Amino acid sequence: MAAMARVSSGLAYPERFYAAAAYVGFDGSPDSSTKGVSSKFSNDAALLLYALYQQATVGPCKIPKPRSWSPVEQSKWTSWNGLGNMASIEAMRLFVKILEEEDPGWYSRASNFVSEPAVQVEKNNDTIAEPVAENGNVLPETKTIPAENGNLSEPQDKDVVSEGFGAVGVYDQWVAPPISGPRPKARYEHGAAVIDDKMYIFGGNHNGRYLSDLQALDLRSWTWSKLEVKTAGEASQVPVAPFAGHALIPWEGNKLISIGGHTKDPSETMQVKVFDLPAQTWSTLKTYGKPPLSRGGHSVTLAGTSLVIFGGQDANRSLLNDLHILDLETMTWDEMGTLGVPPSPRSDHAAAVHAERYLLIFGGGSHATCFNDLHVLDLQTMEWSRPTQQGEIPSPRAGHAGVTVGENWFITGGGNNKSGVSETVVLNMSTLDWSIVTTVQGRVPLASEGLSLVLCSYNGEDILVSFGGYNGRYSNEVNVLKPSHKSTLQSKMMETPVPDSVSAVQNATNATRDLESETVTGHEGNIREILVDNIESEPMVSKVEETSERLLAALKADKEELESSLSKEKLQTLQLKQDLTDAEARNTDLYKELQSVRGQLATDQSRCFKLEVDAAELKQKLQTLESLKKELELLQRQKAASEQALNEKRRQSSGGVWGWIAGTPLDQQDDA
Repeated sequence: MAAMARVSSGLAYPERFYAAAAYVGFDGSPDSSTKGVSSKFSNDAALLLYALYQQATVGPCKIPKPRSWSPVEQSKWTSWNGLGNMASIEAMRLFVKILEEEDPGWYSRASNFVSEPAVQVEKNNDTIAEPVAENGNVLPETKTIPAENGNLSEPQDKDVVSEGFGAVGVYDQWVAPPISGPRPKARYEHGAAVIDDKMYIFGGNHNGRYLSDLQALDLRSWTWSKLEVKTAGEASQVPVAPFAGHALIPWEGNKLISIGGHTKDPSETMQVKVFDLPAQTWSTLKTYGKPPLSRGGHSVTLAGTSLVIFGGQDANRSLLNDLHILDLETMTWDEMGTLGVPPSPRSDHAAAVHAERYLLIFGGGSHATCFNDLHVLDLQTMEWSRPTQQGEIPSPRAGHAGVTVGENWFITGGGNNKSGVSETVVLNMSTLDWSIVTTVQGRVPLASEGLSLVLCSYNGEDILVSFGGYNGRYSNEVNVLKPSHKSTLQSKMMETPVPDSVSAVQNATNATRDLESETVTGHEGNIREILVDNIESEPMVSKVEETSERLLAALKADKEELESSLSKEKLQTLQLKQDLTDAEARNTDLYKELQSVRGQLATDQSRCFKLEVDAAELKQKLQTLESLKKELELLQRQKAASEQALNEKRRQSSGGVWGWIAGTPLDQQDDA
């Protein structure tokens, strides 16, 4: 029978908090705010406990600051007000954690003591009880207890793993760490990058003004500090200009590259600035080739030793969808021609690279519309595609931020022209399956545009760190999330029925590394441990080696199956391309035929129009001829009438022969 673990965490929240508050002396009465606390703890601890109690029970401090003549009340108010908008449940957890640090045995001495948290392991109807403790303090922590036969029990509850300042205590939830030091000015559209356990923030936008400061957050102590930028070479060198909408990329382990961005006096082409951390100086990187147009809101993604730049908005507010690559080894720009249908012009989108080959573009916006489409560019064939998304497809958004952990792409923040987006989502880049990690409530910085998101390691685990943003007001808050998502291959491997002695190695496998090589390494380590513990355990070693071989054989079979499927897909793609080529050829022939018919029709129309004109002219001439004919007939009738009248006069007035001989005119004869 497989081993089964069940965790009991003692008092849960908020009951655990109220038990701790009662133990400290906070009974809810107005005069109990520090009653009994100052006698048990230092002044700083007592003030912090008071502030956390008020934050947990009342909420953020909204009372006016006390008068200066009351220093105690002023200190209490300052401590409470300094917690800002910390969530009630987080204040409860921090309250209990501080109490455990100051008084480790408080839980056993509390009046409402409940049995210590224990993990009960059932094996063959036998029960083993083992308390969960760390440094002598009982913690409500989920742990995995190995059984006698070497099985590693899976935890059933992974919500709470630790508590307190400087710790990320829950999986898949955003929490606000206790920040110290002078906080940077609130901003959005800044650049962020991590080098050596420090998150660097450069530039951004605050109240419409671009910023140029460089700030650093120590991710171990959660302390802010401002970097003093020095001038390189001449003392009169102009410092780096303020930027917003740029990208900040870590380079060579001790440098930061700032690419592009909006500025007050933009240049025609994109500028690349470099900050040298040891020297604390800015300089302009000399590049070759044709650089892209100046822009902001673009994406910059590291693929191997090259930076891939896509989209953005230029200084004239024109949206772009061009693709450029900067080779960091030769410092040469290339404008890449692509096949397929690229994403529509956009800015403020998110981009990621998967398997050092595929560029993914998600979301973004135009001047009036936000998108939730997903586009993939094969960086080897330079061909765009728009794959089908699976799962809970995110809503349209722009101004969001993303970061990859293994094959998982986490995306948070953004807006949709109406409100900030509250969900943090994750995309498995191998299966293109979306899921929701967590959802924040209310108008918080995580539901805003222009925030930054980086990945770092904390206590051996990956954590996501967000900063800034704008959702009606500018933010300078820091929030962290510890993801629990594992890769699909690792989950598949852990579900494979294998001997119990191998399960511990499988659970320890890091999903972000190469699975096959990591499995071999893990099994070799397990074999060495068995040999050290029991020199005569040859059968177990053989068993593990046999299991390792079977597991590798299964992985190779899966690999061959995937390669076969890939070959089939490639053949189908080639067939589709051929069909597309044939269709395009047919379309070309039909278009030519259409053009020929259109030409003939135009000729016939021209001929018809000319005939109509000729007919109109002939008709007009015919009408003229008829008019002339009528006039001729009239003249002929007039002539005939005149001749008839003349003849008639001649007969009536004849002058005889002598008159005719004398040549007397007829009119004179008539007058006579």
